[in-house]
Amino acid sequence: MTGALGRLRGPRLGVLSYGRRLRDQAFSLLDEVGMLDRAHQRADTLSGGQQQRVAIARALMQQPRLLLADEPVASLDPESSRQIMTLLHSIRASHGLTVVCSLHQVSLALEWGERVVGMRAGRIVLDKPAGELTVGTISGLYQGSAKPGTETALEPTPSRPSR
Repeated sequence: MTGALGRLRGPRLGVLSYGRRLRDQAFSLLDEVGMLDRAHQRADTLSGGQQQRVAIARALMQQPRLLLADEPVASLDPESSRQIMTLLHSIRASHGLTVVCSLHQVSLALEWGERVVGMRAGRIVLDKPAGELTVGTISGLYQGSAKPGTETALEPTPSRPSR
């Protein structure tokens, strides 16, 4: 429910200090992210993947139109990473959100992203549809083969197969 604090007045101490409508919304979002059974458990006692799910529910309590996900799968095992990315994709569709996701795992960016934007030294050096790129092409960003402002230094490759 702390995700709703920005639109409430006064301090809130405990679950019952939030209105019924907000409690219902919070429980609904926890259910949507698969965490309803942990609704009364402290977040710091949850696993990393579970904490990410709660963070997503908390962000959704703000009723956003844009969701910024900064390294949402950092420090997660591959299976938990896949679950979080699946959840973000599902929520994007069901809530009609735009999701901007910062990822360092190139394969995840290609698999889940519609568009890949690469930056170096604060400048955009790549901005292309994900289907035009490969892991090798994007890896050039990390190896210094693309100079800032020269997006064409990374040549597009054939489109990836459809999922």
